[in-house]
Amino acid sequence: MTTPAAPPPTGPAVPGWTPRPRPPRTPMPGRFCTLVPAEAGHAADLHAAFAADRTGALWTYMAHGPHADAAAFAAWLAPAAAAEDPLVHAILVDGRPLGIAAFMRIEPAHGVIEIGGIVLSPALQRTPAATEALHLMAARAFDALGYRRLEWKCDALNAPSRRAALRLGFAFEGIFRNHMVVKGRSRDTAWFAMTDADWPAVRAGTVAWLAEAAADAAGRQRRPLAEAIAAARAAA
Repeated sequence: MTTPAAPPPTGPAVPGWTPRPRPPRTPMPGRFCTLVPAEAGHAADLHAAFAADRTGALWTYMAHGPHADAAAFAAWLAPAAAAEDPLVHAILVDGRPLGIAAFMRIEPAHGVIEIGGIVLSPALQRTPAATEALHLMAARAFDALGYRRLEWKCDALNAPSRRAALRLGFAFEGIFRNHMVVKGRSRDTAWFAMTDADWPAVRAGTVAWLAEAAADAAGRQRRPLAEAIAAARAAA
């Protein structure tokens, strides 16, 4: 008599799962910044903010740019702002657009969504507002919409983006070799993600870090964000 073969392993059940809503076109207000769906009317201010980068480094790893002038940037932004995926947002500080970031590769059926298309002007880089902007997007994905997985992808050579992903609480998942051709060059892509199980500690650490930044009149960083997230994970 033969013993029946064990069934092949499968992932855990997800009771009551239903597709997640798509991100709405509504503002995401915070203490240091507010994200709003990008509009053609943001073009002039965004172009001026981005033009403060005299090196052109903002655009090295982007699929678009650098843009020759304000009209060229406006010509890119108008259709980008009308799209549903990527869903581009402007990052406003004191009402002024200083950067953009998008929800993209949105997969409601699986509860997977990506933050990408991030361009931060020199005035926005390394500020609490920049951190808060991406935190607000993560909070919308997990808390408001119930997504299970939030992704971050970048050119594997883009060291600042890779550092930012780890700082924000994303986990490195590997390299997709020869993944894309961008601006005529081969791109290997670094993949990062966080899941709904990771999110509570990331949220608690980031909220604590932002509160510390708000308590400092100069908005200076009192401890590294990664340290605040690690402390929240240890306390969980």
